[in-house]
Amino acid sequence: MSPFVSPDEIRTRFSQAMSLMYRDEVPQYGTLLSLVADVNAETLEQDPALAARLERAGEIERLGVERHGAIRLGTARELSTMRRLFAVMGMVPVGYYDLSVAGVPVHSTAFRPVSDAALAKNPFRVFTSLLRLDLVSDAALRETAAAILARRRIYTPDALALIDRAEAQGGLADGEADRFVAEALHTFRWHGEATVDAATYEALSAAHRLVADVVCFKGPHINHLTPRTLDIDAAQGEMPRRGIAAKAVVEGPPPRAVPILLRQTSFKALEEPIRFPGGTGAVSGTHTARFGEIEQRGLALTPKGRALYDALLARARDGEETEGPYETRLARAFADLPDDEASLRRQGLGYFRYTLLDAGKARPGAALEDLVAAGAVGADPIVYEDFLPVSAAGIFQSNLGGAEQASYAANAARDAFEADLGAGVLDEFALYAAAERASIERVEAALGASFRTASAA
Repeated sequence: MSPFVSPDEIRTRFSQAMSLMYRDEVPQYGTLLSLVADVNAETLEQDPALAARLERAGEIERLGVERHGAIRLGTARELSTMRRLFAVMGMVPVGYYDLSVAGVPVHSTAFRPVSDAALAKNPFRVFTSLLRLDLVSDAALRETAAAILARRRIYTPDALALIDRAEAQGGLADGEADRFVAEALHTFRWHGEATVDAATYEALSAAHRLVADVVCFKGPHINHLTPRTLDIDAAQGEMPRRGIAAKAVVEGPPPRAVPILLRQTSFKALEEPIRFPGGTGAVSGTHTARFGEIEQRGLALTPKGRALYDALLARARDGEETEGPYETRLARAFADLPDDEASLRRQGLGYFRYTLLDAGKARPGAALEDLVAAGAVGADPIVYEDFLPVSAAGIFQSNLGGAEQASYAANAARDAFEADLGAGVLDEFALYAAAERASIERVEAALGASFRTASAA
């Protein structure tokens, strides 16, 4: 028996502690959790087929603990250490997101668990962005920001020591794990005291509000913590009834019979008092960064499905669909994406997890889709565990209250990001494809036969 606490358990302890901390800091987050729990319970009661499917896929248990957070870091050193911190919890960097194309001067990855077993235990994930000071046009302001960031230390000495210990001995014992959670949590706390004077804060905020958010505080306060709902439209409608000012538009694809990727909504960032150094103790200003968000997760799309998704989204936003409100244009554009599971499977547009239901109904030599149609094999959508860069940028932009739509160069800079990270990021498509393939191989092994499957190319 291992003397160490499993990374899954450390991740669960940390995510629970984070949730409690954020509820204390942002009281409306507690209202949001209650709202989501009520919507999920009602959705499961009204849709027994969905409840049965989630039960079969092991997703009922994770609903209540599922969260994603988001943080913004300022330096390569902060990012590489964050990678090591999350590794203690079994979380690795997945995907690369360039938000500069939406006028947000960051690029990002998602730290999350990747195995089916780890995701079933606790799918906690943190969207982690690194500030790109190269996108700030004012050279003097860039130098000022870089100097400020070079001086700050966002991790406690004990947190760093425990990361070192976990790496050296291969894990943390029970007491060490609890101390690690407590020390790591300090990095994500809100600090209402700015580390710069008011003039510097205003100058950085004028360059972009997100620049000020990253540079002017002691650490990367968690700026939202997002529960998962099974019906985001119901949650969106309920938010105003509970005193929460919801965004006007749900980000992501339109409502569908088969949900895809990610849809999310939020309430506007809090206007929070901050103090500047050198003052008399009176509140000197306000800062907007932290907000509440809800997400609904759907089917993970293949590269072929994602290319179609991107094309349809572009059509609704910038192309052929020009008549009517955005939601109407979006629905019209997405009529070209199949909205039933059989078509999505046959056309290789989405990833599915297969299970043997009734070996007696399996015909030798049948295609996998025929076995699904015959009821011999079950096919459940693989949940999308990642993020939409355009959607995330929309959330950032709307909640920062900014009209900043500067057209930053669409420079992915992925190599530079991975160098700062100290590791490559995993390919999310490869992870979903491997999960699907593993499920097929289990069915093939049980039946002693191989199948023909749809192409995901």
